[in-house]
Amino acid sequence: MRLANHCYLLYFAVTACSHPAKPPGAVVPKDSVDKSGYYVDSKKPITAVSTGHTTPAELITFARTLTGIPYKYASTDPAKGFDCSGFITYVFNHFGIIVPRQSVDFTSMQHAIDLKQAKPGDLILFTGTDSTVRIVGHMGIIVSAPGQEIRFIHSTSGRAYGVTETSLKPYYVGRYMKIIRIFPQNDNGRERKKRF
Repeated sequence: MRLANHCYLLYFAVTACSHPAKPPGAVVPKDSVDKSGYYVDSKKPITAVSTGHTTPAELITFARTLTGIPYKYASTDPAKGFDCSGFITYVFNHFGIIVPRQSVDFTSMQHAIDLKQAKPGDLILFTGTDSTVRIVGHMGIIVSAPGQEIRFIHSTSGRAYGVTETSLKPYYVGRYMKIIRIFPQNDNGRERKKRF
């Protein structure tokens, strides 16, 4: 029985944030969604993200408008709540940016950067709640500037139980996997300085 429970927890940790669905009101290219409303990334993995003219500041400003929306497993619908990658999907899709629906699918995307170099708009990846299973199972968007305490916005099933901003405290340090750079302007210094 213990083995069965452990397997269920492993399954939950790996599949958390893993149901591809088009968020209501999202602006997405017609060829990226199939007839049922599901992203075709389940058929063809997304290997790169094109942010177009969207800036990290715009993305974070919009993400913060969703603060307080409750946590809801497997949801990308703000009327019901978000899971972690449902929140990421909804925020990026608001700007017509297509991203993977599962947090684990971000593991090999774009390029990883050092935690100390994290900039607003970068994605922070964590294990699921069991930090001994070193597979991505949670994620958020960095909102702090370099040199500041690392802060990220995410949808958590923890104490806040919804969209909130969190500091990189020891609990999350133990689950930390990597930072993924999505916005090219975070690499070349063209991003205008703005307080977050």
